[in-house]
Amino acid sequence: MAATTHTVTNQAPPLVGYDVYGADRALTEAVERHVEPALLEGVREELHALGQAAGSAQAQEWGALANENPPTLHTHDRYGNRIDEVTFHPSWHRLLGHAVSSGLTNAWGRPNGHVRRAAGFLVWTQAEGGHGCPVSMTHAAVPALRADPALAAVWEPRLTSSVYGQELLPASQKPGALFGMGMTEKQGGSDVRANTTQALPTGVDGEYTLTGHKWFCSAPMSDGFLVLAQAPGGLSCFLVPRVLEDGTRNTFRIQRLKDKLGNKSNASSEVEFDGTWGRLVGEEGRGVRTIIGMVAATRLDCVIGSAALMRQAVAQATHHAAHRSAFGGELIDKPLMRNVLADLHLESEAATALALRLAAAYDSDSEQDRALLRLAVPAAKYWVTKRCTPVAAEALECLGGNGYVEDSGMPRLLRESPLNSIWEGSGNVQALDVLRALQREPMALNAFLTEVGQARGADHRLDGAIKNLLTELADLDGIEGRARRLVERMALVLQGSLLVRWAPSEVADAFCASRLGGDWGTAFGTLPGSLDLGAVVERARPEA
Repeated sequence: MAATTHTVTNQAPPLVGYDVYGADRALTEAVERHVEPALLEGVREELHALGQAAGSAQAQEWGALANENPPTLHTHDRYGNRIDEVTFHPSWHRLLGHAVSSGLTNAWGRPNGHVRRAAGFLVWTQAEGGHGCPVSMTHAAVPALRADPALAAVWEPRLTSSVYGQELLPASQKPGALFGMGMTEKQGGSDVRANTTQALPTGVDGEYTLTGHKWFCSAPMSDGFLVLAQAPGGLSCFLVPRVLEDGTRNTFRIQRLKDKLGNKSNASSEVEFDGTWGRLVGEEGRGVRTIIGMVAATRLDCVIGSAALMRQAVAQATHHAAHRSAFGGELIDKPLMRNVLADLHLESEAATALALRLAAAYDSDSEQDRALLRLAVPAAKYWVTKRCTPVAAEALECLGGNGYVEDSGMPRLLRESPLNSIWEGSGNVQALDVLRALQREPMALNAFLTEVGQARGADHRLDGAIKNLLTELADLDGIEGRARRLVERMALVLQGSLLVRWAPSEVADAFCASRLGGDWGTAFGTLPGSLDLGAVVERARPEA
């Protein structure tokens, strides 16, 4: 019998069946800016296709199922043999396969490869964030492997392949390979020079056996890992394959999977090495220098991933407000809700503009862009990833009680939101890395000031913020204790300069008034009333 008590009305429809890329004006404009005109039409086509896939009901179902059915560890087979395998729901493999086939592990050898890959990563991870971890590490392993041209010649084509193979086989027998990373240990955490894992030469040139542990090793079913260990010559970097070329399994004992706050679809593990075979990458004693290229690239992916989470959160909030009526009108037209949505969008657009600018710097051959990355990547990693959680929480609140229930998808976004601030070096590590660059690499500061200086004279609040930043940089007394404050200002000034140069005037005006001019409260929705907030909100709204 049909229900007779009430008819369901005034509920926002699901945000589904839309082009995630095409609906994001900040992203589409950034791609237009940074991609060579001759390539633009093809890049647009690939990103629109990826955006339509990401916004489909199928991809959204894959994301939900991959998180509702997290990975399972099997240490032994039925006979008691050690196998150390992790099984995943089929939806995980579908998400990962689509990411690989869309070129999200192939940036280093294509023209404008980093911009198109960053845009794709920002689009596709809005469907589900956890599988972005192995995608990111595979992409980021390439610069580290290039420290050994012979290794890179063998492995780079596997890592940049557009074919995903989930079987546990020697990498030479697979159509493509994925990579992970093992740096962190229990006793040291971010202080990797305190690592105790030992690497002993076997007598064969470049070959070692590793004994020790890693406290965090994500995506343990990857085909290979870059691992730090103490060799006779000091801390060194090693390539540890999951399966050896003769088909035997390398000793890679998965002790347990982490029970995490979010990121449920992705397997993060603790592993033990016991006579594990590894191949030296680079020189003995230069492990940090060798692996730092991978770390820098994954840090940028933390920025991109946070920008993706923020964009999806803002898209959901504005979509809900556009379809929900309250107090005599649509929520999106209410002045206070408009203030909240506009404020959230400013964070999202600033993050997107910064992420794509840094990706473009990776594509550039300019020494200045290379120097800019040295300062801007850790500053962006510090600030953008920290803004992600408050944005996700406020966007969830825009949906009210509907946002607090799992069916909305907002709780998964909120649980995922702190992740990128923690991985690849948490806030203090990023702030101290910026100080290290300021002290040791003067070209980096020159490149940063040149970049922000391109917007000088266009907005008096930005000019004032640059002047205050220079004053801060000139005062080195107690600089470590003020590092977070300094890095926050650097990131905001850089974002402001990008928006003043490239964003619509209403967006740049609102950002500079609030983030740089101080006309802002301590919560979202406290922008000054003199701004054109309606135009900002309209820019944020996805058209499903």
